[in-house]
Amino acid sequence: MNSGNLQTDQHWMSEALAEAHQALYLANPNPRVGCLIVKNGQEIGRGHTQAVGGPHAEVQALADARSKGFDPTDSVIYVTLEPCNHTGRTPPCVDALIAAKPRKVLVAMIDPNPLVAGKGLERLQAAGIAVETGLLGAEAAALNRGFISRMTRGLPWVRLKIAATLDGKTALPNGTSQWITGQLARADGHHWRAQACAVLTGGGTVKEDNPSLNVRDVITQRQPWKVIVDSKLETLLDAKLFEGMDQSGVMIVCARLQSPEQLTNAKAFRERGVEVIEMPNAHGKVDLAKLFAYLAQERHMNEIHVEAGAKLNGSLLREDCVDELLLYYAPFFMGEGLGMTSLSALNALQDRLTWDLIDQATFDPDIRLRYQKT
Repeated sequence: MNSGNLQTDQHWMSEALAEAHQALYLANPNPRVGCLIVKNGQEIGRGHTQAVGGPHAEVQALADARSKGFDPTDSVIYVTLEPCNHTGRTPPCVDALIAAKPRKVLVAMIDPNPLVAGKGLERLQAAGIAVETGLLGAEAAALNRGFISRMTRGLPWVRLKIAATLDGKTALPNGTSQWITGQLARADGHHWRAQACAVLTGGGTVKEDNPSLNVRDVITQRQPWKVIVDSKLETLLDAKLFEGMDQSGVMIVCARLQSPEQLTNAKAFRERGVEVIEMPNAHGKVDLAKLFAYLAQERHMNEIHVEAGAKLNGSLLREDCVDELLLYYAPFFMGEGLGMTSLSALNALQDRLTWDLIDQATFDPDIRLRYQKT
């Protein structure tokens, strides 16, 4: 990054990142990208990635500029991710940029997609357009943790959400957990649900809490998939999360279908449009690592938002499947109650897994802490 006016460039790239945030609930499984077009020190167009199959950020921004009567020739274009150089559901964005003849294109980060990975920048440079990369790259990457994870690891970014009391309890001894946190914290939880490609829970949570697992407290055009980890296929057909299947799909992942009852239940679910998938591990449980690889590589899912009970939480942590912790704490002590995870005791403190703080926020009266693996 060696632009002549760093402060000005940072301002406009920050605006492009703000535009990318508009795609937060919208773009999956594509990355969230924002684009800003500046000419003679004036913004003339902006855009963000639309729903899958719709225009990407660069095409949106160019259309915005032209709709206002501006010519993008000799402009400076700020885009938060390298323009694509391949044909997917839409034509390559790099072609649209080359045709627009800007003077310079500033890109926050190179696309980790092997189909792109620098090729878009090469095309721009070959067309005589100046290219700079890296400005606010960390901020652009933070916006697309899931996409980057899927492209580089073949795994989704798995976020584990837990709401607990100050003494780490998630429910009364009888299982009652509604509501530990207040309305503001719950709305923030829906903000994270809405970003995900899928909300994942366990069969035990469905049985005990009968959650809907949809997005209600924020406005969104799409609902995430619902994934139930249910080794023995004991989920009931009338569970709430099967409502609204016209808006999102539901997938039940079990170990192995063997008994007549399991086979009958699987048939009933499938007739209703629910996917039932067998994915056993050597212990007769669901193979969690294989499941996440499947969700990323076969179903193109970027982020998985987990809201489950202590047992599944413990399994996910023990099997190193969690990338981020999303923890809400309510300001009271419960005493006896259900814990956050079911994990075996440490033999020594040096055996612990450590986490780095991403950020913290207050949702009066509750607090939220976000951590990622060290």
